Amino acid sequence: MRLTSPFAPTFEEMLHPHLVDPAVRQRALTALEVDPLDPVNLMNIHWRTPDGGVRHFVLPPVLTGVETPIVVLIGKGFPTGSHKVGPAYSVLIESLLAGEFDPEQHTLVFPSTGNYGIGGAWVSGRMGCKSLVVLPEAMSSERYDLIRHYGAGIITTTGSESNVKEIYDEVNRLRRDEPDMRVLNQFDVMGNYRFHYYVTGNSIVELADELAGKGIGRGKVSAFVSAMGSGGTIAAGDRLKQVWRDHKIVGLEPIQCPTLYANGYGTHDIEGIGDKHVTWIHNVRNMDALMCIDDLACKQGLRVLNDEVGQDVLKSRYDIDHNTAHQMGDLLGISSICNILGAIKTAKYYNMGVDDLIVTVATDAVDRYESVMARMRVDDGAMDSATAVGYIERVFLGVRTDWIMSGTLDVRERWHNLKYFTWVEQQGKSVDALDAQRDPSWWEMEQQRIGEIDAHLSQHRRTMS
Repeated sequence: MRLTSPFAPTFEEMLHPHLVDPAVRQRALTALEVDPLDPVNLMNIHWRTPDGGVRHFVLPPVLTGVETPIVVLIGKGFPTGSHKVGPAYSVLIESLLAGEFDPEQHTLVFPSTGNYGIGGAWVSGRMGCKSLVVLPEAMSSERYDLIRHYGAGIITTTGSESNVKEIYDEVNRLRRDEPDMRVLNQFDVMGNYRFHYYVTGNSIVELADELAGKGIGRGKVSAFVSAMGSGGTIAAGDRLKQVWRDHKIVGLEPIQCPTLYANGYGTHDIEGIGDKHVTWIHNVRNMDALMCIDDLACKQGLRVLNDEVGQDVLKSRYDIDHNTAHQMGDLLGISSICNILGAIKTAKYYNMGVDDLIVTVATDAVDRYESVMARMRVDDGAMDSATAVGYIERVFLGVRTDWIMSGTLDVRERWHNLKYFTWVEQQGKSVDALDAQRDPSWWEMEQQRIGEIDAHLSQHRRTMS
Protein backbone atom coordinates (compact mmCIF):
# COMPACT_ATOMS: atom_id res chain seq x y z
CA MET A 1 0.00 0.00 0.00
CA ARG A 2 1.29 3.49 -0.88
CA LEU A 3 -0.19 6.59 0.78
CA THR A 4 -0.74 9.04 -2.07
CA SER A 5 -1.00 12.31 -0.15
CA PRO A 6 0.59 13.73 3.02
CA PHE A 7 -2.73 15.47 3.65
CA ALA A 8 -4.73 12.51 4.93
CA PRO A 9 -6.56 13.32 8.17
CA THR A 10 -7.30 10.77 10.87
CA PHE A 11 -10.79 10.44 12.35
CA GLU A 12 -9.52 12.31 15.40
CA GLU A 13 -8.25 15.18 13.23
CA MET A 14 -11.58 15.33 11.37
CA LEU A 15 -13.29 15.65 14.75
CA HIS A 16 -10.72 18.10 16.14
CA PRO A 17 -8.91 19.88 13.29
CA HIS A 18 -7.03 22.03 15.82
CA LEU A 19 -4.83 18.95 16.33
CA VAL A 20 -3.44 19.37 12.80
CA ASP A 21 -0.06 21.06 12.52
CA PRO A 22 -0.84 24.84 12.72
CA ALA A 23 1.01 25.65 9.50
CA VAL A 24 -0.88 22.96 7.59
CA ARG A 25 -4.16 24.04 9.21
CA GLN A 26 -3.66 27.64 8.14
CA ARG A 27 -2.69 26.60 4.63
CA ALA A 28 -5.85 24.49 4.43
CA LEU A 29 -8.09 27.33 5.62
CA THR A 30 -6.61 29.62 2.98
CA ALA A 31 -6.93 27.01 0.22
CA LEU A 32 -10.61 26.45 1.01
CA GLU A 33 -11.28 29.99 -0.16
CA VAL A 34 -8.75 30.46 -2.96
CA ASP A 35 -7.92 26.98 -4.34
CA PRO A 36 -10.61 24.35 -3.63
CA LEU A 37 -8.75 21.73 -5.69
CA ASP A 38 -5.52 21.94 -3.68
CA PRO A 39 -4.98 18.54 -1.95
CA VAL A 40 -4.41 20.35 1.36
CA ASN A 41 -8.19 20.81 1.43
CA LEU A 42 -8.40 17.20 2.60
CA MET A 43 -7.60 18.72 5.99
CA ASN A 44 -10.87 20.69 5.75
CA ILE A 45 -13.05 17.57 6.03
CA HIS A 46 -14.72 18.45 9.33
CA TRP A 47 -17.73 20.28 10.83
CA ARG A 48 -15.70 23.14 12.34
CA THR A 49 -15.47 26.86 11.79
CA PRO A 50 -11.98 28.44 11.71
CA ASP A 51 -12.30 29.30 15.42
CA GLY A 52 -13.16 25.70 16.32
CA GLY A 53 -16.92 25.92 16.79
CA VAL A 54 -19.32 23.53 15.06
CA ARG A 55 -20.99 24.98 11.95
CA HIS A 56 -24.69 25.33 12.70
CA PHE A 57 -27.64 27.63 12.98
CA VAL A 58 -30.74 27.56 15.17
CA LEU A 59 -34.09 27.70 13.41
CA PRO A 60 -36.39 30.52 14.49
CA PRO A 61 -39.42 29.24 16.48
CA VAL A 62 -41.72 31.47 14.44
CA LEU A 63 -40.90 29.23 11.46
CA THR A 64 -40.98 25.86 13.22
CA GLY A 65 -44.03 26.55 15.39
CA VAL A 66 -42.47 24.67 18.34
CA GLU A 67 -40.64 25.95 21.40
CA THR A 68 -38.02 23.20 21.22
CA PRO A 69 -34.76 24.53 19.76
CA ILE A 70 -34.01 22.84 16.44
CA VAL A 71 -30.36 23.08 15.40
CA VAL A 72 -29.14 22.43 11.86
CA LEU A 73 -25.54 21.37 11.17
CA ILE A 74 -24.23 23.05 8.01
CA GLY A 75 -22.80 20.77 5.33
CA LYS A 76 -22.00 23.51 2.83
CA GLY A 77 -18.73 24.34 4.60
CA PHE A 78 -17.12 21.05 3.53
CA PRO A 79 -14.73 21.26 0.55
CA THR A 80 -17.34 19.99 -1.94
CA GLY A 81 -20.29 21.83 -0.37
CA SER A 82 -21.68 18.66 1.21
CA HIS A 83 -20.76 16.55 4.23
CA LYS A 84 -20.82 13.43 2.03
CA VAL A 85 -17.20 14.16 1.18
CA GLY A 86 -16.40 12.88 4.69
CA PRO A 87 -17.75 9.36 4.10
CA ALA A 88 -16.17 9.32 0.62
CA TYR A 89 -12.77 10.08 2.13
CA SER A 90 -13.19 7.63 5.00
CA VAL A 91 -14.22 4.81 2.69
CA LEU A 92 -11.32 5.53 0.33
CA ILE A 93 -8.63 5.83 3.00
CA GLU A 94 -9.74 2.67 4.78
CA SER A 95 -9.66 0.75 1.50
CA LEU A 96 -6.24 2.18 0.65
CA LEU A 97 -4.83 1.28 4.08
CA ALA A 98 -6.17 -2.26 3.64
CA GLY A 99 -4.31 -2.59 0.34
CA GLU A 100 -7.50 -3.17 -1.62
CA PHE A 101 -6.46 -1.05 -4.60
CA ASP A 102 -3.42 0.43 -6.30
CA PRO A 103 -3.85 4.13 -7.22
CA GLU A 104 -1.61 3.68 -10.25
CA GLN A 105 -3.58 0.74 -11.62
CA HIS A 106 -7.19 0.85 -10.48
CA THR A 107 -10.15 3.15 -11.10
CA LEU A 108 -12.35 3.73 -8.06
CA VAL A 109 -16.11 3.37 -8.61
CA PHE A 110 -18.52 5.34 -6.42
CA PRO A 111 -22.19 4.20 -6.57
CA SER A 112 -24.29 7.23 -5.66
CA THR A 113 -27.36 9.35 -6.19
CA GLY A 114 -25.21 12.46 -6.13
CA ASN A 115 -23.33 13.90 -3.17
CA TYR A 116 -21.31 10.79 -2.32
CA GLY A 117 -20.30 10.54 -5.97
CA ILE A 118 -19.32 14.20 -5.99
CA GLY A 119 -17.32 13.62 -2.81
CA GLY A 120 -15.68 10.53 -4.28
CA ALA A 121 -14.69 12.41 -7.44
CA TRP A 122 -13.18 15.24 -5.40
CA VAL A 123 -11.34 13.03 -2.90
CA SER A 124 -10.00 10.73 -5.61
CA GLY A 125 -8.52 13.65 -7.49
CA ARG A 126 -6.86 15.05 -4.35
CA MET A 127 -5.49 11.57 -3.50
CA GLY A 128 -4.08 10.93 -6.98
CA CYS A 129 -6.65 8.28 -7.90
CA LYS A 130 -8.80 7.79 -11.01
CA SER A 131 -12.54 7.63 -10.38
CA LEU A 132 -15.90 6.80 -11.94
CA VAL A 133 -19.32 7.68 -10.53
CA VAL A 134 -22.41 5.56 -11.22
CA LEU A 135 -25.64 7.47 -10.61
CA PRO A 136 -29.22 7.69 -11.94
CA GLU A 137 -29.93 9.69 -15.08
CA ALA A 138 -32.66 11.90 -13.55
CA MET A 139 -30.58 13.81 -10.98
CA SER A 140 -30.11 17.59 -10.89
CA SER A 141 -27.74 18.85 -13.60
CA GLU A 142 -25.53 20.48 -10.97
CA ARG A 143 -24.48 17.03 -9.74
CA TYR A 144 -23.16 15.94 -13.12
CA ASP A 145 -21.37 19.27 -13.61
CA LEU A 146 -19.50 18.97 -10.32
CA ILE A 147 -18.50 15.34 -10.88
CA ARG A 148 -17.01 16.24 -14.27
CA HIS A 149 -15.36 19.36 -12.80
CA TYR A 150 -13.57 17.19 -10.25
CA GLY A 151 -12.26 14.93 -13.00
CA ALA A 152 -14.32 11.76 -12.66
CA GLY A 153 -16.08 9.76 -15.34
CA ILE A 154 -19.83 9.17 -15.19
CA ILE A 155 -22.09 6.22 -15.98
CA THR A 156 -25.81 6.94 -15.73
CA THR A 157 -28.42 4.32 -14.93
CA THR A 158 -32.18 4.23 -15.41
CA GLY A 159 -34.42 6.23 -13.08
CA SER A 160 -33.93 8.66 -10.20
CA GLU A 161 -33.51 8.64 -6.41
CA SER A 162 -35.47 5.43 -5.94
CA ASN A 163 -33.53 3.33 -8.44
CA VAL A 164 -30.51 2.16 -6.47
CA LYS A 165 -31.05 -1.44 -7.60
CA GLU A 166 -30.15 -0.32 -11.12
CA ILE A 167 -26.95 1.25 -9.76
CA TYR A 168 -26.05 -2.03 -8.06
CA ASP A 169 -26.64 -3.93 -11.30
CA GLU A 170 -24.24 -1.67 -13.18
CA VAL A 171 -21.65 -1.83 -10.41
CA ASN A 172 -21.82 -5.63 -10.40
CA ARG A 173 -21.29 -5.61 -14.16
CA LEU A 174 -18.19 -3.44 -13.72
CA ARG A 175 -16.85 -5.81 -11.05
CA ARG A 176 -17.36 -8.75 -13.38
CA ASP A 177 -16.17 -7.27 -16.67
CA GLU A 178 -13.59 -4.62 -15.72
CA PRO A 179 -10.70 -6.08 -13.67
CA ASP A 180 -9.15 -2.67 -13.04
CA MET A 181 -12.27 -1.29 -11.30
CA ARG A 182 -12.55 -1.19 -7.50
CA VAL A 183 -15.98 -0.40 -6.04
CA LEU A 184 -16.30 1.77 -2.92
CA ASN A 185 -19.94 1.27 -2.02
CA GLN A 186 -21.29 3.79 0.49
CA PHE A 187 -24.32 1.57 1.11
CA ASP A 188 -22.38 -1.32 2.65
CA VAL A 189 -18.87 -0.10 3.54
CA MET A 190 -18.48 0.75 7.21
CA GLY A 191 -16.13 3.70 6.67
CA ASN A 192 -19.28 5.68 5.91
CA TYR A 193 -20.80 4.61 9.22
CA ARG A 194 -17.61 5.33 11.14
CA PHE A 195 -17.28 8.90 9.84
CA HIS A 196 -20.73 9.85 11.06
CA TYR A 197 -20.64 7.81 14.26
CA TYR A 198 -17.37 9.39 15.37
CA VAL A 199 -16.95 12.73 13.61
CA THR A 200 -20.55 13.87 13.23
CA GLY A 201 -21.76 12.26 16.47
CA ASN A 202 -19.02 13.67 18.70
CA SER A 203 -19.22 17.08 17.01
CA ILE A 204 -22.89 17.18 18.06
CA VAL A 205 -22.01 16.15 21.63
CA GLU A 206 -19.60 19.07 21.86
CA LEU A 207 -22.09 21.41 20.18
CA ALA A 208 -24.66 20.63 22.90
CA ASP A 209 -22.29 22.05 25.53
CA GLU A 210 -21.55 25.06 23.35
CA LEU A 211 -25.26 25.81 22.95
CA ALA A 212 -26.00 25.31 26.65
CA GLY A 213 -23.46 28.04 27.37
CA LYS A 214 -25.64 30.34 25.24
CA GLY A 215 -28.84 29.33 27.04
CA ILE A 216 -30.02 26.98 24.27
CA GLY A 217 -30.99 23.58 25.67
CA ARG A 218 -29.41 22.09 28.78
CA GLY A 219 -26.33 20.39 27.39
CA LYS A 220 -28.17 17.34 26.13
CA VAL A 221 -29.49 16.36 22.70
CA SER A 222 -32.97 14.87 23.02
CA ALA A 223 -33.26 13.69 19.42
CA PHE A 224 -31.22 13.37 16.25
CA VAL A 225 -33.27 13.41 13.05
CA SER A 226 -32.00 12.35 9.65
CA ALA A 227 -33.34 11.06 6.36
CA MET A 228 -31.78 7.83 5.13
CA GLY A 229 -29.97 7.65 1.84
CA SER A 230 -26.91 5.52 2.41
CA GLY A 231 -27.79 5.23 6.10
CA GLY A 232 -24.53 6.94 7.05
CA THR A 233 -25.60 10.25 8.59
CA ILE A 234 -28.05 8.63 10.99
CA ALA A 235 -25.11 6.71 12.52
CA ALA A 236 -24.38 9.88 14.51
CA GLY A 237 -27.40 8.91 16.58
CA ASP A 238 -25.64 5.71 17.70
CA ARG A 239 -22.96 7.84 19.35
CA LEU A 240 -25.52 10.22 20.89
CA LYS A 241 -27.47 7.34 22.40
CA GLN A 242 -24.29 6.11 24.08
CA VAL A 243 -23.94 9.53 25.72
CA TRP A 244 -27.64 9.94 26.59
CA ARG A 245 -29.50 6.65 26.96
CA ASP A 246 -32.96 8.23 26.52
CA HIS A 247 -31.88 9.98 23.30
CA LYS A 248 -34.23 9.44 20.33
CA ILE A 249 -32.97 8.48 16.87
CA VAL A 250 -35.56 9.38 14.22
CA GLY A 251 -35.23 8.28 10.60
CA LEU A 252 -37.03 9.87 7.66
CA GLU A 253 -38.11 8.64 4.24
CA PRO A 254 -40.38 10.04 1.51
CA ILE A 255 -44.13 9.41 1.58
CA GLN A 256 -43.73 8.67 -2.12
CA CYS A 257 -41.30 5.78 -1.38
CA PRO A 258 -42.10 4.46 2.14
CA THR A 259 -39.72 1.49 2.20
CA LEU A 260 -39.39 0.87 5.93
CA TYR A 261 -42.80 2.33 6.71
CA ALA A 262 -44.87 0.14 4.40
CA ASN A 263 -42.49 -2.06 2.40
CA GLY A 264 -43.30 0.55 -0.21
CA TYR A 265 -41.85 1.63 -3.52
CA GLY A 266 -42.15 4.59 -5.82
CA THR A 267 -40.38 7.59 -7.30
CA HIS A 268 -39.69 10.77 -5.34
CA ASP A 269 -37.86 14.09 -5.63
CA ILE A 270 -35.92 14.38 -2.35
CA GLU A 271 -32.52 13.93 -3.95
CA GLY A 272 -30.19 11.76 -1.87
CA ILE A 273 -32.65 9.74 0.23
CA GLY A 274 -35.18 6.89 0.13
CA ASP A 275 -33.92 4.15 -2.16
CA LYS A 276 -36.31 1.18 -1.94
CA HIS A 277 -33.97 -0.82 0.26
CA VAL A 278 -32.44 -0.87 3.72
CA THR A 279 -28.70 -0.22 3.60
CA TRP A 280 -26.23 -2.63 5.17
CA ILE A 281 -24.65 0.08 7.33
CA HIS A 282 -27.93 1.32 8.86
CA ASN A 283 -28.30 0.18 12.48
CA VAL A 284 -32.10 -0.06 12.25
CA ARG A 285 -32.38 -1.91 15.56
CA ASN A 286 -31.26 1.30 17.31
CA MET A 287 -33.86 3.58 15.67
CA ASP A 288 -36.70 4.88 17.85
CA ALA A 289 -39.10 6.12 15.19
CA LEU A 290 -39.61 6.37 11.45
CA MET A 291 -41.40 9.34 9.89
CA CYS A 292 -42.42 9.96 6.29
CA ILE A 293 -42.16 13.38 4.62
CA ASP A 294 -43.83 14.65 1.43
CA ASP A 295 -41.33 15.45 -1.33
CA LEU A 296 -43.46 18.32 -2.69
CA ALA A 297 -43.50 19.98 0.73
CA CYS A 298 -39.70 19.79 0.77
CA LYS A 299 -39.36 21.46 -2.62
CA GLN A 300 -41.93 24.13 -1.78
CA GLY A 301 -40.24 24.75 1.55
CA LEU A 302 -36.89 25.26 -0.14
CA ARG A 303 -38.40 27.53 -2.74
CA VAL A 304 -40.06 29.87 -0.25
CA LEU A 305 -36.87 30.16 1.81
CA ASN A 306 -34.78 30.82 -1.27
CA ASP A 307 -37.13 33.08 -3.26
CA GLU A 308 -36.69 36.86 -2.97
CA VAL A 309 -40.40 37.35 -2.25
CA GLY A 310 -40.32 34.54 0.30
CA GLN A 311 -37.33 36.16 2.01
CA ASP A 312 -39.19 39.47 2.21
CA VAL A 313 -42.20 37.73 3.79
CA LEU A 314 -39.99 35.98 6.35
CA LYS A 315 -38.62 39.35 7.41
CA SER A 316 -41.76 41.50 7.28
CA ARG A 317 -44.53 39.13 8.39
CA TYR A 318 -42.61 36.68 10.61
CA ASP A 319 -40.02 39.14 11.96
CA ILE A 320 -37.08 36.90 11.07
CA ASP A 321 -33.85 38.88 10.98
CA HIS A 322 -31.98 39.37 7.73
CA ASN A 323 -29.00 37.14 8.57
CA THR A 324 -31.16 34.19 9.62
CA ALA A 325 -33.37 34.51 6.54
CA HIS A 326 -30.30 34.66 4.31
CA GLN A 327 -28.73 31.62 6.02
CA MET A 328 -31.85 29.54 5.49
CA GLY A 329 -32.09 30.58 1.86
CA ASP A 330 -28.43 29.91 1.10
CA LEU A 331 -27.44 26.92 3.25
CA LEU A 332 -30.30 24.46 2.78
CA GLY A 333 -31.06 21.91 0.05
CA ILE A 334 -34.12 19.74 -0.56
CA SER A 335 -33.10 16.99 1.85
CA SER A 336 -32.28 19.69 4.43
CA ILE A 337 -35.92 20.79 4.34
CA CYS A 338 -36.95 17.14 4.72
CA ASN A 339 -34.78 16.91 7.84
CA ILE A 340 -36.21 20.13 9.25
CA LEU A 341 -39.80 19.00 8.72
CA GLY A 342 -38.90 15.71 10.40
CA ALA A 343 -37.40 17.60 13.34
CA ILE A 344 -40.59 19.64 13.77
CA LYS A 345 -42.64 16.45 13.58
CA THR A 346 -40.35 14.90 16.22
CA ALA A 347 -40.83 17.82 18.63
CA LYS A 348 -44.60 17.53 18.29
CA TYR A 349 -44.78 13.75 18.46
CA TYR A 350 -42.64 13.46 21.61
CA ASN A 351 -44.17 16.61 23.15
CA MET A 352 -40.73 18.13 23.64
CA GLY A 353 -40.27 21.47 25.35
CA VAL A 354 -37.93 24.42 25.55
CA ASP A 355 -35.33 22.49 27.58
CA ASP A 356 -35.05 19.81 24.92
CA LEU A 357 -32.76 20.08 21.90
CA ILE A 358 -33.19 18.50 18.47
CA VAL A 359 -30.30 18.32 16.01
CA THR A 360 -30.50 17.62 12.30
CA VAL A 361 -28.28 18.14 9.26
CA ALA A 362 -28.19 20.23 6.10
CA THR A 363 -26.41 17.74 3.85
CA ASP A 364 -25.94 20.28 1.07
CA ALA A 365 -27.26 23.67 -0.02
CA VAL A 366 -29.47 25.29 -2.63
CA ASP A 367 -26.59 25.62 -5.11
CA ARG A 368 -27.17 21.92 -5.91
CA TYR A 369 -30.78 22.62 -6.87
CA GLU A 370 -30.89 25.85 -8.87
CA SER A 371 -32.12 23.87 -11.88
CA VAL A 372 -34.90 22.32 -9.74
CA MET A 373 -35.94 25.76 -8.48
CA ALA A 374 -35.93 27.07 -12.06
CA ARG A 375 -38.28 24.27 -13.14
CA MET A 376 -40.60 25.06 -10.25
CA ARG A 377 -40.73 28.73 -11.25
CA VAL A 378 -41.73 27.68 -14.76
CA ASP A 379 -44.27 25.08 -13.62
CA ASP A 380 -45.79 27.01 -10.71
CA GLY A 381 -45.32 30.60 -11.80
CA ALA A 382 -43.77 33.52 -9.98
CA MET A 383 -44.14 33.60 -6.22
CA ASP A 384 -46.19 36.38 -4.63
CA SER A 385 -46.64 37.24 -0.97
CA ALA A 386 -49.85 35.25 -0.58
CA THR A 387 -48.21 32.13 -2.01
CA ALA A 388 -45.19 32.59 0.25
CA VAL A 389 -47.39 32.86 3.34
CA GLY A 390 -49.33 29.80 2.24
CA TYR A 391 -46.17 27.74 1.85
CA ILE A 392 -44.81 28.83 5.25
CA GLU A 393 -48.08 28.17 7.07
CA ARG A 394 -48.69 24.81 5.44
CA VAL A 395 -45.18 23.38 4.92
CA PHE A 396 -43.54 24.48 8.18
CA LEU A 397 -46.16 25.61 10.68
CA GLY A 398 -48.67 23.03 9.49
CA VAL A 399 -46.52 19.94 10.13
CA ARG A 400 -48.71 17.11 11.43
CA THR A 401 -47.94 14.00 13.45
CA ASP A 402 -49.10 11.57 10.78
CA TRP A 403 -47.02 8.99 8.88
CA ILE A 404 -45.13 7.98 12.04
CA MET A 405 -44.08 4.47 13.06
CA SER A 406 -42.65 3.85 16.51
CA GLY A 407 -39.59 1.60 16.68
CA THR A 408 -41.02 -1.16 18.85
CA LEU A 409 -39.09 -4.43 19.18
CA ASP A 410 -41.16 -6.21 16.54
CA VAL A 411 -40.96 -3.24 14.16
CA ARG A 412 -37.20 -3.05 14.52
CA GLU A 413 -37.00 -6.77 13.75
CA ARG A 414 -39.05 -6.20 10.59
CA TRP A 415 -36.79 -3.33 9.52
CA HIS A 416 -33.76 -5.56 10.02
CA ASN A 417 -35.31 -8.43 8.07
CA LEU A 418 -35.83 -6.17 5.05
CA LYS A 419 -32.06 -6.19 4.56
CA TYR A 420 -32.28 -9.83 3.51
CA PHE A 421 -33.80 -9.15 0.10
CA THR A 422 -31.11 -6.71 -1.06
CA TRP A 423 -28.03 -8.00 0.68
CA VAL A 424 -28.46 -11.76 0.81
CA GLU A 425 -30.62 -12.49 -2.24
CA GLN A 426 -29.18 -9.84 -4.56
CA GLN A 427 -25.72 -8.85 -3.32
CA GLY A 428 -24.37 -12.15 -2.04
CA LYS A 429 -23.90 -11.55 1.67
CA SER A 430 -24.44 -14.49 3.98
CA VAL A 431 -27.35 -15.04 6.33
CA ASP A 432 -24.83 -15.43 9.15
CA ALA A 433 -23.46 -11.96 8.43
CA LEU A 434 -26.97 -10.50 8.49
CA ASP A 435 -27.83 -12.30 11.72
CA ALA A 436 -24.65 -10.98 13.32
CA GLN A 437 -25.96 -7.41 13.01
CA ARG A 438 -28.69 -8.23 15.54
CA ASP A 439 -26.06 -8.14 18.30
CA PRO A 440 -25.12 -4.60 19.48
CA SER A 441 -21.56 -5.85 19.92
CA TRP A 442 -21.27 -6.14 16.10
CA TRP A 443 -21.76 -2.38 15.81
CA GLU A 444 -19.52 -1.67 18.81
CA MET A 445 -16.73 -3.69 17.19
CA GLU A 446 -17.00 -1.54 14.03
CA GLN A 447 -16.91 1.61 16.16
CA GLN A 448 -13.83 0.45 18.04
CA ARG A 449 -11.86 0.02 14.82
CA ILE A 450 -11.47 3.81 14.61
CA GLY A 451 -8.44 3.88 16.92
CA GLU A 452 -6.76 1.08 14.98
CA ILE A 453 -7.39 2.85 11.64
CA ASP A 454 -6.04 6.15 12.98
CA ALA A 455 -2.88 4.47 14.28
CA HIS A 456 -2.34 2.71 10.94
CA LEU A 457 -2.81 5.96 9.00
CA SER A 458 -0.49 7.90 11.32
CA GLN A 459 2.21 5.30 10.85
CA HIS A 460 2.02 5.57 7.05
CA ARG A 461 2.08 9.36 7.20
CA ARG A 462 5.29 9.23 9.20
CA THR A 463 6.92 7.19 6.43
CA MET A 464 6.17 10.03 4.00
CA SER A 465 7.71 12.76 6.13
